Amino acid sequence: MNFQLGSTLLDACVLSVLSKGDTYGYVLTQSIKNVVAISESTLYPVLRRLEKDNCLRVYDLPFAGRLRRYYSITESGREQLERYREDWQIYKKCVDKLLLREDEA
Repeated sequence: MNFQLGSTLLDACVLSVLSKGDTYGYVLTQSIKNVVAISESTLYPVLRRLEKDNCLRVYDLPFAGRLRRYYSITESGREQLERYREDWQIYKKCVDKLLLREDEA
């Protein structure tokens, strides 16, 4: 895909994945990579920003003798995700009009 995700859309994608359940960075990255190209180095600043904005919570659990960092969406994050979903519908409709010429049908 030639289109790059902006930071807002990437935030929405991360929150959407986390809305399905807590997970750790590798699984989160793979979930998003299944849809769009993204690297872990791109993902971690997003996670830090969302944590700072109180949209997600971070906690560590032991795994194979070390700690694994998990991410969980907060209530504030769920509210933000809902706003993103509403905004996406409007944005998608506008872009579809331009790219797909839906208004000419």
